[in-house]
Amino acid sequence: MSPWPDRRIIELFQVTHPILQAPMAGASGVDLALAVSRAGGLGALPCALLTPDAVLQQAAEYRAGTAGPLNLNFFCHLSSEPEEAVLVTWRQRLTPYYLELGLDPLAPAPAAGRAPFDAAFCAVVEQVRPEVVSFHFGLPEPALLERVKATGARIVSSATTVAEAIWLSDRGCDAVIAMGYEAGGHRGAFLTGDMSAQPGLMALLPQMVDAVDIPVIAAGGIADGRGIAAAFALGAAAVQIGTAYLPCPQSLIPQFHRDALATARDDGTAVTNLFTGRPARGIINRLMAEIGPLSADAPPFPHAAAALGSLRAASSTPEDFTPLWAGQAAALATPMDAEDLTLQLAREGLACLARLSGRPGPGGSPAS
Repeated sequence: MSPWPDRRIIELFQVTHPILQAPMAGASGVDLALAVSRAGGLGALPCALLTPDAVLQQAAEYRAGTAGPLNLNFFCHLSSEPEEAVLVTWRQRLTPYYLELGLDPLAPAPAAGRAPFDAAFCAVVEQVRPEVVSFHFGLPEPALLERVKATGARIVSSATTVAEAIWLSDRGCDAVIAMGYEAGGHRGAFLTGDMSAQPGLMALLPQMVDAVDIPVIAAGGIADGRGIAAAFALGAAAVQIGTAYLPCPQSLIPQFHRDALATARDDGTAVTNLFTGRPARGIINRLMAEIGPLSADAPPFPHAAAALGSLRAASSTPEDFTPLWAGQAAALATPMDAEDLTLQLAREGLACLARLSGRPGPGGSPAS
């Protein structure tokens, strides 16, 4: 196979292909990470919905299944309890759905379950010693970050603007993820809450590459070799892919999420804060169509999620009240084994790059 034109991430992470599996909390786990790793990409374990003990268990399963490097991913949000009045307002906004399903709108709801990176998670990193530790929503406090660096792990975080990329570079990140507005799941923004000004990947990526000296990893709207080649043409050293892996049998999403992906359209997603309180892109469903997709009534992250659990459990159509996270290129996603998909993405990406440069394609044959 022809060499990749930029080998910085390949050498930094010790992977065969500069393809990172996006760590998708609730949607990806050990099986998906192993499949990507076995194909030469970087497998990732999302830890935001896990306990420290669960992270240790999953990391051990990963180590037993591959000799490839491991990426542990954590959220860096500030944990605080919202005012009771905010929670009451959100319950009132959802009351028609409770009544429709015969539920008591005043019944207590369980706490939301997304945990930020803290000393307990840091101790796990020190024990597991993953090759890569990635963060979402910025970086942890300096003392914890220094402990992570002391393990020898490469540090990566997401940026949705050039200013965020510079901020991350100045604080010692080894690489930065350029998260275009096309990307599915939670926006990695941490210096701004203004979603109206978020750039798409094609505009963001070259400006970010020009602004920082560390390698930039492209994310958002990349689901095939054409997207990979475009990212490298704009200066990326690697790509991070999420939505394309969701239809794979190794993903953890329910069947109704798979069904939604199978009929996804280019204009079928939106950025919403209804499900967690923080902007995230997903396939438009009933709740998003009727309330939002953005609502000032939603409590801050992650507390908006608590009031929706009983609606999902009681509904015969849980997809109405479940986040169907996906990016704008969801229609390009094809159900196939994740290891095979990773190899196909690498082949297609290299072939497309060869066509653009006039070099021989994979296998040495002239590109046409």
